Amino acid sequence: MDKWNLGLLYKDEEAFENDLEKAKGLLPEFAALKGKLNTEAGFGKYLDLNREVELLVNRLYMFAGHRSDLNKKDVKNAEAEAKVVNFLNDLNSASSFAEPEILSGGKQFVDGFFKSHPDYGEFDFAFEKLFRGQKHVLDARSEGLLSYYAPLNDASGNLYSTLSIADAVPNKVTLSTGEEVTVTQSSWVPLLSKAADPSDRKAIFEALYKNYDASKNTYGEIYATGLKAQLANMKARGYQSILESHLFNNDIPAKVYTTLIEAAHEGSGQLKRYYEMRRKYLGLEKHRSYDRFLELAKSDRKYTYEEAKEMFFNSLGHFPEDFRNKAREVLKEGYVDVYPGEGKKSGAYSSGGGNIHPFILLNFSGTLDDCFTVAHESGHSIHTLYSMEAQPLMKSNYTIFVAEIASTFNEHNLLDYLLAGGKLTREEQIMLLQKEIDEICGTFFRQTLFGEYELIMAKKAEAGEPLNYAVMSDVMVDLYRNYYGIDIREEVYKPLVWAYIPHLFYTPFYVYQYATSFTASMLLYSRVKSEEPGAFDRYLGLLRAGGSDYPVNEVKAAGVDLTDVGSYRAVTSRMKELLDKLETLLFPEGK
Repeated sequence: MDKWNLGLLYKDEEAFENDLEKAKGLLPEFAALKGKLNTEAGFGKYLDLNREVELLVNRLYMFAGHRSDLNKKDVKNAEAEAKVVNFLNDLNSASSFAEPEILSGGKQFVDGFFKSHPDYGEFDFAFEKLFRGQKHVLDARSEGLLSYYAPLNDASGNLYSTLSIADAVPNKVTLSTGEEVTVTQSSWVPLLSKAADPSDRKAIFEALYKNYDASKNTYGEIYATGLKAQLANMKARGYQSILESHLFNNDIPAKVYTTLIEAAHEGSGQLKRYYEMRRKYLGLEKHRSYDRFLELAKSDRKYTYEEAKEMFFNSLGHFPEDFRNKAREVLKEGYVDVYPGEGKKSGAYSSGGGNIHPFILLNFSGTLDDCFTVAHESGHSIHTLYSMEAQPLMKSNYTIFVAEIASTFNEHNLLDYLLAGGKLTREEQIMLLQKEIDEICGTFFRQTLFGEYELIMAKKAEAGEPLNYAVMSDVMVDLYRNYYGIDIREEVYKPLVWAYIPHLFYTPFYVYQYATSFTASMLLYSRVKSEEPGAFDRYLGLLRAGGSDYPVNEVKAAGVDLTDVGSYRAVTSRMKELLDKLETLLFPEGK
């Protein structure tokens, strides 16, 4: 079975609707607690309701959201998802009084409650965070007013999804071979990687990006709307910057963000070196951004999904049995939707938590990259299983900041397994070296570039500067010149790459965490690989920590300080080492 079995969540539509009505029935109970949260009975009831709604909403949202992701063109699926979102907005309104009221009662009351009621201990860290952010919580009336505008905070992401997926019409191109191909977000990378003719690559790239160009003013307005919503939240809650508003809740020092950018700029010479090495070896006059998908070593091999799974399972042979068992558990039938489909959400993800077995979405087409994606998303799901196993419900949801560590850890391990798997030909060595180098390029440098882009655009919003597609594109042109040493204005439509990145619209200030997580996973994996005593136990400790502490502390406890530029230099040093090996293979007679 290669499709999700959403019956594992709800057996039918009626069961889903029944739980949704049950959740709605909790709203009056929340509202009835107003004025009672500074009493033991009222506060205890409030915590009970939160636990109950957490269980319900996780299942409701996962069911509706997953069904919608399988076919974004199905209006009925979108309606079901909207019902859950509407409930969440109503919940925010019904309980908007709670945080101001709890804060008015003081930390001493809350601490005393948890001391005398240890069975509610799973909530203590959440309230530690609440009191830490007390200055950013408004009075009850103001919180109530803001809750009415909460649906508009998601407007940017919702509009982007509608324009880019639901209303998207794929373009077709005729290649130099005479073959006609349909270019979609799922198909364009495999098509590019196989296109030997530069004119074909250009045509494929432009077929995808011309949709962004056709709606560039709309995309610009959608992104500007998201920035304005972030600015409004910053001002309303008294943050000093949009960046602080995104980092404060999880106590992530701004130094993590700025140090990452500093290290990426410092190490960008290796990125430019790689692009020049590729240009020379591939015989290109200029290396275009879309040429990055070209393989330095050719392989027509296609992998089945079963082969990809077995490759991943075999790579874990030296890890503890419990870890190996969890890897098989997360890829059980019914929990993975494997292949692309019309209207299906592009990309890949793992979702779970809230006492629900994780589900994995793939768009598997049989490439080597797809095999690594299986390992990557399994890492997320393994993380979720460890977290749910070790933490109570209200502490089991780990933050985005640590989310990419387990996924990329699995990728590092799979790569080493393949490199050490026997006698490799020169072509195979080149392929795997390119795989790891491209991972550093894509996960460390490229995501940091997008993170810096968000920071620059946020500062423009704060300064009241114009926000339109032309400004957005100009910033991207400058960043590509600084990071890659290329002028993307020479590529028709490429300055609109910001419109191609969904995270900028769905989850602002998310992407930098790919780079920080990649850094942490690389260092943690290197210590496991070198058999440093206790290294794997410290890694599992991070997975088991869930959401029980601030994420920077969790990573530091595992042995990585992400405020130290030296941590990031380990990534760029690793890239130099790999490039040296690759250069020897590509140019055995010297440069």
